[in-house]
Amino acid sequence: MRRPGCLALIAGLVIIVAGAWVLLGWSGSGPAAKPMNVEIAQGSSLASAAEQLEKAGAIRSASRFRLRARLFGGSGSIKAGEFAIPAGASESTILSILQGGKAVQRLVVIPEGLPSVMVRDKLMTAPALTGSVAVPAEGSVLPDGYSFERDETRAAVLARMQAAMKRYVAQAWAKRRPTTVAKTPEQAVILASVVEKETGKPSERRMVAAVYSNRLRIGMPLQADPTVIYPITKGRPLGRRIRQSELRAKNGYNTYASPGLPVGPIANPGRLSIDAVLDPAHTKALYFVADGTGGHVFADTLAEHNANVKKWYAIRRARGEM
Repeated sequence: MRRPGCLALIAGLVIIVAGAWVLLGWSGSGPAAKPMNVEIAQGSSLASAAEQLEKAGAIRSASRFRLRARLFGGSGSIKAGEFAIPAGASESTILSILQGGKAVQRLVVIPEGLPSVMVRDKLMTAPALTGSVAVPAEGSVLPDGYSFERDETRAAVLARMQAAMKRYVAQAWAKRRPTTVAKTPEQAVILASVVEKETGKPSERRMVAAVYSNRLRIGMPLQADPTVIYPITKGRPLGRRIRQSELRAKNGYNTYASPGLPVGPIANPGRLSIDAVLDPAHTKALYFVADGTGGHVFADTLAEHNANVKKWYAIRRARGEM
């Protein structure tokens, strides 16, 4: 016959072992051998989320996870979305991730100067987005990185891009300098798109903006090659030299054939180009040409410019490009 003290000791040991099992299962390493993403549908209960986690291999048992979650998980509810589960994540960590609601964020990046046809390309090839979008209005998208969640619509992401452009242009326009030639925010975006396509060096943008501003003031054609290319390709690379007939074409964009601004933007300009147009550099320069280093050299007079062009041609001949 067992003594009451022995029975109590056995019962205590059972409780300790059971408690250790529960705690170890809650805070110990989970079965996930590598990081994984698990999607929890909108309106999912703890039970259905547990089933999904077990199916994905993030936890060993849905029923045990539910038990431990009720004991230790607090009163927070789980969120919907796609969640990143680290390798070996404990049940405690997994529940914290689901209750915290920090879903996996994906990113679509729109570089400065990207034309709208290629913005659409970016959106249509971005994985995990849904639906379709038309080519947005040129100049309506602010170049930047935009995060999105799985199954978000492309239209919603595009709307954020366009709202960001509207906000930035409004803010920049409010701080414009008297030296800008832009009469409206729309003109600022048009000229900024030309500046964006003419130089890839941020340090040059205010100078390029100043050259074009000076030309506009005296009625001199901008003579910007990207404005010739735009109506031919809608901003995609031309892949060949511009033809003489294209330089003479009057289509509203070609700034060799007509003075003034193009009828619309030729790309989606970034913040620095918009700022440059609204606060151009103080200079009398009317010309610029490549300097062989990725930048440009600027000139006030045609004679100075012609001398700079000769130097550029000499560089190209030395490189075997002419």
